[in-house]
Amino acid sequence: MGIIKLQNLYFKPYINEEEIAKIVKQLAKEVKADLPKGEIPIFVGILNGCFLFAADFIREFNGNCEISFVKLASYNGTTSTEKVKQLVGINEDLTGRTVIILEDIIDTGNTLQEIYNIFRDKNLKQLKVATLFFKPDVFKKELPIDYIGKNIEDKFIVGYGLDYNGLGRNYPAIYQLSTKPKMKNIVLFGPPGAGKGTQAEFLKDMYNLVHISTGDVFRFNIKNQTELGLLAKKYMDEGNLVPDEVTINMLKAEVENNTDANGFIFDGFPRTQSQAEALDAFLAKKGEQINGMVALEVSEDILVTRLLERGKTSGRPDDTDEGKIRNRFNEYNTKTAILKDYFDEQNKYYGVNGVGSIKEITQRISQVFNTL
Repeated sequence: MGIIKLQNLYFKPYINEEEIAKIVKQLAKEVKADLPKGEIPIFVGILNGCFLFAADFIREFNGNCEISFVKLASYNGTTSTEKVKQLVGINEDLTGRTVIILEDIIDTGNTLQEIYNIFRDKNLKQLKVATLFFKPDVFKKELPIDYIGKNIEDKFIVGYGLDYNGLGRNYPAIYQLSTKPKMKNIVLFGPPGAGKGTQAEFLKDMYNLVHISTGDVFRFNIKNQTELGLLAKKYMDEGNLVPDEVTINMLKAEVENNTDANGFIFDGFPRTQSQAEALDAFLAKKGEQINGMVALEVSEDILVTRLLERGKTSGRPDDTDEGKIRNRFNEYNTKTAILKDYFDEQNKYYGVNGVGSIKEITQRISQVFNTL
């Protein structure tokens, strides 16, 4: 879950799919438990917002039931108006029936009052209300709400059927209105020997960004015997890969230590899609996002030659053996290069020709940075 933009507004993750599913399941269980044995209720969903909630609720409801819908309009943009217009009513004969209203969200109660007005003369056996979300701080009516999935604060939300000017209903999670991201956060990407570290040193000064190198972070934590460093060393000493959770927590700590930064250049992280998703989620909770992945694109043969030349002076044994170098490219291509698709799907992938002088490559990257 990352930051989403709908027209001119930004929204950050608020309630994920798993929590929504638990809430819906519990609501259905509570409603079922309160019904007399053998009674067939009729559930009435309030369109448009409740269509996803109603569908999931009905699937979780363990018993026979009927479903119908009414459509009302109470929202205009991000504010709830006092005027609620009934658009579509139901035509079923509800005499002697138990009707349970399914609402996606109840805030001021204006829509709920309109619902009660609709059913006042229907000769029902009983009328109950089940709402997925409830805003107690702004509820103005003296009306009963029988089942509440989750109390939430009075901030505008979208997703899971809820919209902003018609957009956002299709998102499976709930997002909360946020401010426009202020940071410029870049993932600097490329195969071994592409020159990421060199470029990062130039770019961090040009744009006043904090450069976070995974290698540097690991070395610092291990050298200073931090809790995470000791944990990472334990895995490394046993010949195992350091779990994503440990790596991610190290990176989170670096971000937290630079809260006043204009942004970050992430170098060597993320390396996998799961790491990228975790980074997106972490930044999104802060109302921030990755602005783009800038990838240095260089052919493998050129890089092999470059690394072998570097190996003459670098002292790195993995830079002196062509077989080992090719294995590093294989690792990169099978695990890390998939990130290109991940960021490309978000329209955040920017390929840059990584062949040329350092200055030429810096200028090419700068052209991309300036657009982000």
